[in-house]
Amino acid sequence: MKPTRAFDRFSKLAARFFGRPPAFTAAVAIIAAWLATGPLFAFSDTWQLVINTATTVITFLMAFLIHNTQSRDTEAIQIKLDELIRVTEAASNSLMDLEALDEATLEAYRRKYELLARRSREG
Repeated sequence: MKPTRAFDRFSKLAARFFGRPPAFTAAVAIIAAWLATGPLFAFSDTWQLVINTATTVITFLMAFLIHNTQSRDTEAIQIKLDELIRVTEAASNSLMDLEALDEATLEAYRRKYELLARRSREG
């Protein structure tokens, strides 16, 4: 299996697992256990460093996983929307792949469709 495919599979599974209530419950349990051990370690700097380091590393890694899954989901949604535009006769095919256009062109399209929406509301 290619490394990219392995990462995609891993990121899907991780996102699915960490987005569920059991993962949140596990995180709360870990924090509770860490708090409970505070008196045992006299609330030392090392005791605090353990949780700070762990949360930093986890946050850093989760940012990449979340970005990967959101990017993939966004791309899939764009493809689906492009297909709906393509098969709808009244739709303009020029709207397909708008996300690839520069900001000025996107702004021109936005103004055009805001004007159409305003006219539609007015009657």
